[in-house]
Amino acid sequence: MFISEQKTKVQVDGLSSSPALANSSSVMAAKPENPFLFYSPTQDEEPAIPLVGIAKLAADAETVRLGHNVEYFTLEARSILNRCTASRMPFTWTINPYRGCEFACKYCYARYTHEFMEIRDSVEFERQIYIKQATTPADRLIGEMKPGANVRELLRRDLKKVKRGEEIAIGTATDPYQPAERRYEVTRSLLEEFAQHSGFDIGIVTKSDLIVRDIDVLRKVAKSNRLFVNLTITTLDADLARILEPRAPRPDLRLKALQMLNVSGIDAGVICAPVLPGITDSTKSLEELVAATARAGGKYIFANPLFLKPCSASIFLPFLEKEFPNLAADYKQRFESKSFISGAYRRRISDLMAKLRSKYGITYSFSHKTRHKDESNYDAEQMPLFREVDPPKLGPGAHKGLERRRQSMC
Repeated sequence: MFISEQKTKVQVDGLSSSPALANSSSVMAAKPENPFLFYSPTQDEEPAIPLVGIAKLAADAETVRLGHNVEYFTLEARSILNRCTASRMPFTWTINPYRGCEFACKYCYARYTHEFMEIRDSVEFERQIYIKQATTPADRLIGEMKPGANVRELLRRDLKKVKRGEEIAIGTATDPYQPAERRYEVTRSLLEEFAQHSGFDIGIVTKSDLIVRDIDVLRKVAKSNRLFVNLTITTLDADLARILEPRAPRPDLRLKALQMLNVSGIDAGVICAPVLPGITDSTKSLEELVAATARAGGKYIFANPLFLKPCSASIFLPFLEKEFPNLAADYKQRFESKSFISGAYRRRISDLMAKLRSKYGITYSFSHKTRHKDESNYDAEQMPLFREVDPPKLGPGAHKGLERRRQSMC
């Protein structure tokens, strides 16, 4: 059983792990017949309150690998495709091959998703990475299975629920091309399944140039589906990016990936999100990014200002105090009683981006290149996934059901 998030970290051979590793009697040796398993920790005491749902699945997760202060676990998934019930989102379905994200972006809004597994420390979102899989009875008998197994079969089943015109967004809560993907290839296996189908609207969002590894399968997907890739770039300043996004690939590598995707016939553009007041929102900074996107052949670029949920603020605000102390008071005032920035600020950024797109000849929507043949009448002005949207206006009882909507993004 997975050790509780309250455990104390210890170092074993330079790697972060749990106290169980320091006690050989509490650790099972790696199974020689399964090279993917590292160890299987146990816990003597059961939690006082029985866990249910995804929290129980996470508690039963098996550790498969350790990295630099990062642990990888398997997570049994009943479905790989989740319906998004948040009205402000421009997509109907979401896919997140992993839970948690190793890129450790200081502003990340998705840290709350670990709370559904009863992991309350926001830092654990970047230290405990869960690889979704579906174990079959046959797998249990054989006892040998690569983490991430059978997700393709889950997708094949789940796609039967998707209606024509309903958009599928891959990477809404965690990056589908984070370091774990290089080893486990869960995202690639899902794309290989998409390549066997036609008529779907698919969007991918990532900060990683690892996506170019899958250009071959992405081209197959694009032949019969509507596909586009969003590369998230918040700044071209590599030093600043390293502070904001400690373990994400450099901005220049993302731009190179953008160029390679478009040259390969895969529509790709840039998401500049979040735009950080006083840090990345200067006209000069945004214009440099728009110009670089144009040079790389990006089909579009749009921006979204910072969205600071409480779980994100617990990481971001202390970070701000350390790295940008002169801005700390301003941010506290902006986000003291709300997660969204003011409407006036959003309009200013939106107007600026519109002018810059016009100046550098970038359209807001993407091209027709990857649309399948029978969609000739598709609305040419439809906006891409993750477009700029206004936050919902919440009334007295509007928070009812928000927790369920938050979970649908995972």
